[in-house]
This record gives sequence, C-alpha cells and structure tokens, in this order.
Amino acid sequence: MEEENQKQPKEAGKFIKIKKFTFIMGIFLVIFLTAGITTIALTFGDEKVESLAPDKHAEFEKLYSTYDKIKDDYYEEVDEEKLVDGAINGMIKSLDDPYSAYMDKKEASSFHESISSSFEGIGAEIQEQDGQIMVVSPIKGSPAEKAGVKPNDIILSVDGKSVEGLSSSEAVLKIRGEKGTKVDLSISRAGESEPIELTIKRDTIPIETVYAEMLDDGVAKIQVTSFSEHTVQELKTALEEMSKKDMKGLVLDLRGNPGGLLDQAIEMASLFIPNGKVVLQVEDRSGKKDVYKSENDGELKIPVVVLIDDGSASASEIVAAAVSESADIPLIGIKSFGKGTVQTAEDFEDGSNFKYTAAKWLTPEGNWIHKKGIKPDITVKLPDYASLPYISPDKELKASDSSSEVKAAEEMLKEAGHDPGKIDGFFDEATKNAVTAFQREQKIKETGTIKDDTTVKLMQVIQEKILKNDTQVKKAVEVLKKEINK
Repeated sequence: MEEENQKQPKEAGKFIKIKKFTFIMGIFLVIFLTAGITTIALTFGDEKVESLAPDKHAEFEKLYSTYDKIKDDYYEEVDEEKLVDGAINGMIKSLDDPYSAYMDKKEASSFHESISSSFEGIGAEIQEQDGQIMVVSPIKGSPAEKAGVKPNDIILSVDGKSVEGLSSSEAVLKIRGEKGTKVDLSISRAGESEPIELTIKRDTIPIETVYAEMLDDGVAKIQVTSFSEHTVQELKTALEEMSKKDMKGLVLDLRGNPGGLLDQAIEMASLFIPNGKVVLQVEDRSGKKDVYKSENDGELKIPVVVLIDDGSASASEIVAAAVSESADIPLIGIKSFGKGTVQTAEDFEDGSNFKYTAAKWLTPEGNWIHKKGIKPDITVKLPDYASLPYISPDKELKASDSSSEVKAAEEMLKEAGHDPGKIDGFFDEATKNAVTAFQREQKIKETGTIKDDTTVKLMQVIQEKILKNDTQVKKAVEVLKKEINK
C-alpha cells in the first residue's frame, strides 16, 4: 500500500536534507526550530539555514518544560526519541490536513519505497480523513483491486484492530507485509448497512504504471495507473508502440489513478498541450503564483479523449484539467476525486521525515478543484453490477443463510445468466438451483453452496462482463470515431 507523495515542482524528485545542530537541549529543540523554518529552507534550496535563538521562540517554553519534567520525573524511564517523535507528530496532526504527516524511520522507508520501486502489500492508495482511513484508489491488478476494494471505502480495522485516529503512514505499516501473508480488513462502504470483511493475500506490487492496447478501428487505449519516476517514459514508449500499429485515435484512461509525482504530471500533460500553453498554476500562502507551461516539441496529431472517475485524484486531475482547458480534449466518465494541494517532503538525517502541504494547484484557467473534483464533459457511469461488493472465497454461503453477501451473490448469478429468484439476501431453493446450474456450466463440483472455486469463478465472470461492457470506454471510442471520420 502506498501513500501519495506529490511534491512542489521546484523540488520534484528530490528531498531537502535538514542538518541537526549541537545544543544543550539535544535534538528536541532543533527539530522544532527546523520545522518552523521550512519555508526558508524551501526558498534557498539546499543552503544551510541558521538556527533561530531560543529567546525568539518564547512560545516553546511550555514545550521545553513538559519535555524536561517528563524526562526527569515520569515514574518510568522514557524513550527521548519517542517523546520527540510524538511531539512532532502531534504538531503536524494539529494542522488537520490529511496530506501532512510525520514519518519515523520505518514509515519514511516505506514512503520512499512506494515512489521508486516495487513493494509488498495489498496495493491501495489511502489517506487519513477526519480521523478515518479512506481508500483513494486500489492499484491496477493489485490484490486490493482483485478483492474488490473501491475508492472511498473506509478501513475500520486491520487484523481486528481499529485504525481510527491513525495517520495514513501508521495505517500503511499495519496493512503492508510480506508477500504471501494475509491481512484481514473490515471496510465500511456507502450503501452497505454492515461492514465488509475482506481477507487479502499480500503480493509484490510492481510500479508499472502504463498499460496499452489496440481496440477496434485504429483506436488505442492507454491506461496510466499512477505517476511514479518513469511514468512519462513508459507513456512515450507506449505511444510509439501504438503508432506502429497505425493508431488513429487515443483513449487516455486515468480512472482509478490516485496521483503521485507532480513533475511527471506536468511533463505528461505537456505531451498533449501545444507549446507555450498553461499546464497548471501553483499558488503559495501569500497568493504568489508560479505558472507552468507546456514545453512540447511536437503536438500529438490524433484525436484524444480522457477517461476519469472518482478514483482519479491529484496528479491525474492535473493532467485531466490541463488537457481539457488548454487543449480542448474531452473528458468522459464521472466526477473526479478532488485533491487540489501540493505536498513536499523533508528528510532528517536519522532517516525520519515529514511531508506537508506547501501550496495549492490551480487549473490553467485558475480553478481550484479541491474537494470539488472535475466534472467530465460527458457523464457516463459503469453498469450497476460493476459496483457489486467482494465476497470472500473463504466464507461459505448456503441454504437458509441471510446476509449482504448472499444478496451480492444473487445479483452476480443473475448477471451471469442464472435466475436466483427474488434478490433479497436470503439463500432459498431458487438461489441453490441457480448456484448448481452455474457450477454445472463452469464445470465446478455441484455443491449448491458458494465457496472457494465457485466464489472466485462467479466474481471472475462478472469482471469479464464489466470489461466487455465498459460503457465509458465505449463512449470514448464512439466520440473518437466521429473525429477520425471527419
């Protein structure tokens, strides 16, 4: 599981090292003063920043006194590093910003890992929101996606332990683990009266971010699943491959893309925007705006449409807004997630770090989409069965059972062409007959119950049906064909 890590354009792809100073109070004072002068550090790049004198920060007196009193008089020996980590964590949490977080050494290592290499886990982008851990989007092909994790799901517990009140970094460490191990998640989802219980087997999550295929009539579809270090190069390679296959139009699929590195978003958008046109604006706390323009050497000479949905966030929204407003490329799908802020990260020499919101980004026309999202030019929803919940293969559904899982199974059976009778969440005789008929069709042992292979095959059939009847892709192809045939 990876946590989003957009960085300010000037600092994209690198981190600022913060020097620790020698002083009587130890590292405690230094960390807080360093946090207080972050803006100066950003302004002057990697230049050393001179420490501020303690008497200029009288407001920290309570902090020093509390630290000394706990260290000297607490009834047990205390871990000084843990005290400092806790104080910094508390300070950043007080910002009430789900995108700002302090990360200890272990959390910071996980953070760096998710940017530039593969990692082991379930593969879902998360964020902390109002004290809860919310899924932004599962990664394409990941165990999380296969298990049915959806954007906007709220993770209630991990292995039976509540994650309420944890930072996203803390939650990531609990959810990640070695390949082959399992993790139990309890998830709250809008429209479901009871929590959804999932058991997911962890796997290696490669940071491969671009997937290309040729559809009919010269239309290519390229899906970009996140923005990591090599995403733009992967896209360029994919475009070259599709051009060799006589690509006449392009569907750029940003659905379920939770974002990532800002410099990659700017460079990607520039591939589709005429040279000199605005890609985005970045506005700091004073209202000063840095405008980033396309530096495109050659505009793509074929019609393009872009797909977005509620899992398209941050960097993918930057690209979508940029191509829409500066290149008149139509957006198709449903409203995007709505993240309009930019984060930067700073490393401490001990391996810990913190990331914080440094600015907000605006579309080329100056719109701020934060918490609003981007409305597509053409709204198209996927079929209702695309939102059916995951059913755990480990759980047996049998005659006389009554649950939300049974109702989901009944809906799946119906979509698979087998009538389960009334879809009411009750496993009756009609449901059993439909299950037996499905098992016979799929050459599975006819047990009349839903478990193991039957569950897996049932969900697989639904997934294949979703792919064959992707209404958003079909609409995109329809729009492109009109342009191609002009």
